[in-house]
Amino acid sequence: MKINPKTITGNWDKGFVLDKHSVSSTHVGTNEHGHPQYETLRTDVGEALYLLKYKLQWGNIVPLAIELSRGVKQSFGKIDFIVPMAASNVRPRQPVTELAVEVGKQLGRPVNAGFLLKSSTSPIKNLNTRQEKDAALAVAFSTNAAGVGPGPFDILLVDDLIHSGASLDAACTALRRSGKIGKIYVAVLTWR
Repeated sequence: MKINPKTITGNWDKGFVLDKHSVSSTHVGTNEHGHPQYETLRTDVGEALYLLKYKLQWGNIVPLAIELSRGVKQSFGKIDFIVPMAASNVRPRQPVTELAVEVGKQLGRPVNAGFLLKSSTSPIKNLNTRQEKDAALAVAFSTNAAGVGPGPFDILLVDDLIHSGASLDAACTALRRSGKIGKIYVAVLTWR
């Protein structure tokens, strides 16, 4: 899988993203319901993520996790446990959670899928400014530190897509408020 990693900065200690999500998107008309249709060219990582999330090709978890794990080994220090980004949409299977579990297997680190919680499922896709997104997300994230121990723990936060960084910043703020976290490392599949 071809990747084009870059460093990302925000309310975390160190982070990277593997590649851009889409290379191009061309409007090709409308469907029978009047919805616009596009022909989209994606990067290798973007295509694998798209097929995972929207075509339920769960076999893409392992190759994506291998690439994230390689980046983690090259970029970050000690990791006590891995936290998947809290989901925005309720699904029977959560792609980011399953990705984090596979990264945990690759790195030999535990995953705490219940540590970061998202109480608000209001979408931020339709908000235009970073300020609007920050306001909507300010109280959306919380933590459940039951059974975690006193810390501080250095964690890896795994996500699938970064756009403005507002969700990751809000999640990291909640993680730091828990009083259990030392360093936060962030590994993301694609950027928009």
